[in-house]
Amino acid sequence: MSSFFAHESSYIDDNVTIGENTKIWHFSHILSHTTIGKNCSFGQNCVVGPKVKVGNGVKVQNNISIYEGVEIEDDVFLGPSMVFTNVINPRAFIARKDEFKKTLLKKGCSIGANATIVCGVTIGEYALVGSGAVVNKDVKPYALMVGVPAKQIGWVGVSGNTLQFNEDNETYDSDGRKYAIIDGRVKEL
Repeated sequence: MSSFFAHESSYIDDNVTIGENTKIWHFSHILSHTTIGKNCSFGQNCVVGPKVKVGNGVKVQNNISIYEGVEIEDDVFLGPSMVFTNVINPRAFIARKDEFKKTLLKKGCSIGANATIVCGVTIGEYALVGSGAVVNKDVKPYALMVGVPAKQIGWVGVSGNTLQFNEDNETYDSDGRKYAIIDGRVKEL
């Protein structure tokens, strides 16, 4: 008996590692040489891999494809129907599998519904990308990003709430964590 749940309509290839208490729901496909951590959740109609690494505690909502070249750290949230790319200049008639760009989602970041993450970027720790945004460059940790192309409009804390800084560039989040802006970046104190 496996230590994870996979709905009977899902398909899991050989050479896949899935951590305990992970749930894979309807019509999903996990491709070979993919590693998924523990306590993850994949909604219906997800495709993951091949050769993808997903950390622990990751929440993947419905209708998401996570392609080769994407790496996801712990506690990341992916909103419904958000999109990853893995080639900068795709053509149906040119094979470019050797040109996949690495995309890295750092611990605790959240990507809103229908957002697009263009390959080759890093989304920083606890950053929040708004629904429908198109990210085409690296995102700083704790940054709040919206629009097409995505622009930073503020900062968020670990809780996901917007941070308001005082004249000393310090603030507290609703969960009691203290933050400061140091050298143009938010740091938890």
